[in-house]
Amino acid sequence: MRIFFTILINVLLVSLASAQGSRHQRSTLHLIQGNAGANLREFNQLLEDKGISPLRRGYSTFGIGYQNRFNDFVLGFELYHNNGPQSTFRDYTIDYRTSRAYLNVGYAFTEEGRFHLIHYMSIGVGYLNFEMLEENRPESMAGFLADPEMGFILRQNNIHKGSQKFGGLLTEIGFQVGYDIDLPVMEESIEVIAKFGYSFSPFENAWNRKGIAFDNAQSGPFLRLGAGISLPDYNYFYRDASLGVHLLYGLHFTRPSQLNESLSTYGYQQFQGRPSNWGLKILGENRGTLYGLDIYNLAYGGQANAERSHTLNSVRVYGNFGQKLYDHKNVEMGVLGGFGYGNLRYTTLKDMKPDFPLLFEEPNHDGYLRTWGFLAKPELYLAYAMPLSKRKSFDLIYSAHFGYELPVGRFRLADMGMNKYVAGPYVQFGFGIRP
Repeated sequence: MRIFFTILINVLLVSLASAQGSRHQRSTLHLIQGNAGANLREFNQLLEDKGISPLRRGYSTFGIGYQNRFNDFVLGFELYHNNGPQSTFRDYTIDYRTSRAYLNVGYAFTEEGRFHLIHYMSIGVGYLNFEMLEENRPESMAGFLADPEMGFILRQNNIHKGSQKFGGLLTEIGFQVGYDIDLPVMEESIEVIAKFGYSFSPFENAWNRKGIAFDNAQSGPFLRLGAGISLPDYNYFYRDASLGVHLLYGLHFTRPSQLNESLSTYGYQQFQGRPSNWGLKILGENRGTLYGLDIYNLAYGGQANAERSHTLNSVRVYGNFGQKLYDHKNVEMGVLGGFGYGNLRYTTLKDMKPDFPLLFEEPNHDGYLRTWGFLAKPELYLAYAMPLSKRKSFDLIYSAHFGYELPVGRFRLADMGMNKYVAGPYVQFGFGIRP
């Protein structure tokens, strides 16, 4: 993710020479949901050979997107999470999930206005999780650690160890149509969009796990619908609004002390140090009012014992609202309040598992616990904006964010309370671009 975000920043900078004379420019933040077709042919063939019904086709998609338009040239970034349909076999649930991060380059066929039509191409990286796990979850952490084998989990580019593990090569080609709906007494517009096209993995057998190719889990025709906030030029007599995208790296001053004690009791290595995260912040401003979205991925990972590895992972998504308190000579300070969703997942994986079809016949190797809940946070941010031209069409933003996360409700892995781990102070450092 870091590499592809850096490419996005560099492409934007290269575009500045032409963009300085641009008469039209807009930034947009989208929330996107849709469906895509996919058929896991090789795994379904394995099921058919055993007289078992195949998995249903297709998967659902949810994601966020940031897009910036200079005249007819469009650049953007998208992050998607895809869920395959669940199937049941005996006492097991079969499921697969993927995540993707894309850079988009496109061209607008229409003049800047309320309606637009864009053709785009994307290049990106991804993650794959395919699992077959028992439906009945363990009721106690002690019972789970004593006997964690409840099925199998196959992962490629395991982002449970951190977002930097995103990998592979994925591509996409499509079209986007959209229409602006004005908001009363506000310069921002609600932009409603539809995206359709085809996603694919360009290299055959690139997503092979234990002798089965899962390439189609990253491929297929798609239709996605979305809506978001857009800053069109035609609504501004004097532009006093912005919408920027930032890469975040953060440290959280907390430790899973209670979990570590249980791990030691059952012969597992403890998680060392403090969790770190990589993520994205999309931050908008209009006349001092701040709003936006954060998404980041906290991760621990390491070897549990001679036979197993384990991870402790938490993805958190916040909607933010706040106020800028100071803005003078390119130095900014503001406060934000956020409310959002977070999950918490502990996984223990056996290092050596057989290939298919034996793995399907003898599935019990790995263990997985998960929980989720809501979180809130106050945040203080400091930033320095470095203009990239005399016209100040673009700023590079260097920022630091200080906050405290508070769980709303209980986070429990089996019978173990994890609120003390989820709660705590953090510091994040950001680098981004703001048109």
